[in-house]
Amino acid sequence: MRPASPRDASGRRALGWGRRVRLILVIAGPGLIAANADNDAGGITTLSVVGASYSYQMLWALVLITFSLAITQEMGARTGAVTGKGLAALIRERYRVKITLLAMLALLIANFGTTVAEFAGVGAALELFGIPRFISVPLAAAAVWLLVIRGNYRSVERVLLVMSVVYLSYVFSAFLAGPDWGEVGRSIVTPTLRLDAGFLITLIALIGTTITPWGQFFIQSYVVDKGVSRRDFYVTRLEVYVGALITDGISLFIIVSTAATLFREGIHIEDAGQAALALRPLAGPLAEQLFGLGLLNASFLGAAVVPLSTAYAVCEAFGWEAGVSRSWEDAPIFNLLYTFAIAGAAAVVLIPALPLVQVILLSQTVNGVLLPFILVFAIRLASDRDLMGSFANGPLRNTAVWLTAAAIIAMSLALVVATVVLPLLGVDVG
Repeated sequence: MRPASPRDASGRRALGWGRRVRLILVIAGPGLIAANADNDAGGITTLSVVGASYSYQMLWALVLITFSLAITQEMGARTGAVTGKGLAALIRERYRVKITLLAMLALLIANFGTTVAEFAGVGAALELFGIPRFISVPLAAAAVWLLVIRGNYRSVERVLLVMSVVYLSYVFSAFLAGPDWGEVGRSIVTPTLRLDAGFLITLIALIGTTITPWGQFFIQSYVVDKGVSRRDFYVTRLEVYVGALITDGISLFIIVSTAATLFREGIHIEDAGQAALALRPLAGPLAEQLFGLGLLNASFLGAAVVPLSTAYAVCEAFGWEAGVSRSWEDAPIFNLLYTFAIAGAAAVVLIPALPLVQVILLSQTVNGVLLPFILVFAIRLASDRDLMGSFANGPLRNTAVWLTAAAIIAMSLALVVATVVLPLLGVDVG
């Protein structure tokens, strides 16, 4: 007879190292995927614009954004593990139908814009290899659709995450570009805030490309779909924190590398070819190809994940069957929503003469403006002790997430003042 396994302080049976490793391999995914998908087409483009246009001036904001990303993603994952329900399903259960419809409308607008940005990223990336968007975007849309609807998405997502090592090229390029590390350090700890439209739009886009409305819905739904329990949630929590540090660590080096190259040379990003110049210190004449490979990988991962968030959320909100493993017969609305999201976004990108970089940046700004509306629901649900019990938000977490929402609302109001009110008063805001 085998001896009983030792128990931890709470009386639960302790896990051996072998089972811990197996548990991590089974549960790992939601945190890293949600975090890495933040460095998608919109992320890489927005971060490049931040560095090229404003040098290191927004690095202080990136530090605060990293902290906020970690706590908001952890909050969503925890709510999913404890309740066994996605964010949209909980909004439907706890609030009126009109409120649920407003939440879904905000999500649909934000997610559609982000999905457009992903396919714009595909088009911009493959144009660097001489492939026109009228060929690359339809092929990419078909590949993404087949991957999720007909293929084994969960196997391929691991491949896409492994391919994300291409982001390390920005780390090497940043060091090779020879930035002023003293100025980098000062910018990290010294806030810079300017009341001009361009600065505020870019700052809101930086927030919106990192802490996303779709991310809040996706991570909670994915935790539920993956069957993470409250007992095993510590694995996902660790994964969320590590994912936030990795994704925003890469973000910092993207800003530093573009600031040390493009800003120094006075190059303002209008297309993907100019953004690729940030990798010249590392790749030289192959900079465009390396950037194109990274942008393509990022866009492909985002194009698969963001429409999934849309389909999950809408189906949960109205009680329809959802899940990547379900057939058309079992989950027809889920599959139709996913199909329409991909087809519609790809069709927009095929509009002739559409400025891809500007479209991507605009989508991230929309994300940032709509984010507080979604965060309010997530915070209130995660703070509800009747729903969450001992897993409910404590005072420190609540303070941090409410401050995040308040800061974004304040910047959105400042943007309105800078773009509408001050011009009407005859004030030049630059």
